[in-house]
Amino acid sequence: MMRHVDLCSGIGGFALGFEWAGLSRPVMFCDIEPWSRKILAKHWPDVPIVEDVKVLANEPEKIPAGGRDTILTAGYPCQPFSQAGKRLGTEDDRHIWPYIREIVAQKRPAWCVFENVYGHVSMGLDQVLSDLETDSYATRAFIVPACGVDAPHRRDRVWIIGRFMGDTEGIGRHGWAEEAGRARQTHQPDEPRPEIRGELGGSGEDVANADSERGCGRYTEWEDAEDAGQSSGSERNYPRGVEFWQPEPSVGRVANGIPRRVDRIKGLGNAIVPQIAMHIGIVIRQCEASATGQ
Repeated sequence: MMRHVDLCSGIGGFALGFEWAGLSRPVMFCDIEPWSRKILAKHWPDVPIVEDVKVLANEPEKIPAGGRDTILTAGYPCQPFSQAGKRLGTEDDRHIWPYIREIVAQKRPAWCVFENVYGHVSMGLDQVLSDLETDSYATRAFIVPACGVDAPHRRDRVWIIGRFMGDTEGIGRHGWAEEAGRARQTHQPDEPRPEIRGELGGSGEDVANADSERGCGRYTEWEDAEDAGQSSGSERNYPRGVEFWQPEPSVGRVANGIPRRVDRIKGLGNAIVPQIAMHIGIVIRQCEASATGQ
């Protein structure tokens, strides 16, 4: 199991998905929201939680992991890039990518996985990919919607995957992408499919430009409404503990008696879809196994 440093942790979607994948265990969380930290402390009581990415960037020695056995994740704030906001980009005081990059440069994790809104594609994504490649990471970006893992809503998000290439033993520059293709070919019907390609979105098409060093593709819509209606989480062979999607009950405009309702809505709105993280984690785990000959 790799060590997992989870920045901008939210309510722990990355940690949950990677645990389902058998990839890693969290060794540190970081989130500025007090309610999110309470959720993390409840579900991972033995994992230390810090509040501010900026503090960690200035004091990276506080991070209890780094190097070859470490994976670092962050669902960093989307407000600087979101179509729903003013799109101030680097001028937004919530723009913390430079601090995350500093942590990556200091700790050199073997893998980085980041998530953000679709608006990041047209604002800021090129800079993130360029920064990572400058720091010796091979990168790819994918658009994966929540409906790609059968959630009952669209929720397009960009997922950025980086593999540190400073130590190239056992794997080529784009070896992790090649491993994803081999994993697809050797997948057995009774195993969860280790995909980060179009089949997650129901189209079967590649989501990245294989001819460029860093590509960003987009999942297509479901082919037709009938196909979408036939697909459900109950048809997938998820690992034990992974719940398939249940139909959402109707909810009136006014909900009474729900404690911390505003915090819950905000936490869910900021959360990643852990089932997507699980599929990414499965591919990374297989890449690690291939690189080490296990």
